[in-house]
Amino acid sequence: MNKTVLVGRLTADPELRQTQSGVASCRFTVAVNRRYADKSTGERQADFITCVAWRQTAEFVSRYFSKGKMIAVEGELRNNNYQDRNHPDVTHYCTEVLVDNVEFCGGKNDSGGNGIHQNNYNNSYSAPPQQAAPQQPNDITYGELSDFEEILSDGDVPF
Repeated sequence: MNKTVLVGRLTADPELRQTQSGVASCRFTVAVNRRYADKSTGERQADFITCVAWRQTAEFVSRYFSKGKMIAVEGELRNNNYQDRNHPDVTHYCTEVLVDNVEFCGGKNDSGGNGIHQNNYNNSYSAPPQQAAPQQPNDITYGELSDFEEILSDGDVPF
């Protein structure tokens, strides 16, 4: 199984690009703090992990995220290699996360100031909600509970 989950901050504004065939892509870097602080300095070190999103996920990231914002990324780890254009005998290797899903995380200020928490499964997303649902009054009655029969055994349940 190849599954990667990252939570960190964007190191720069994501840049949306288009392939020649019009497919949206977005490359961004997430700074992820390590668990433990350096014993000598007391500071936490961070890893800087390159992520690549495609299609609607790329559009979503470039639209709603910016430098310094917290982001949760879910995806697959990919290894890529390529030949150097100037030195054909040199091969470059890179590891990046192919993004499947992104979510806001952190407080209201960390999610663009609007408090949206958006799931983006299957590379699709919907527009943010316009308003919260109205509060229900506290004096609601739900009917007569004596109409229900208590089940003592689940032996007859078909699942």
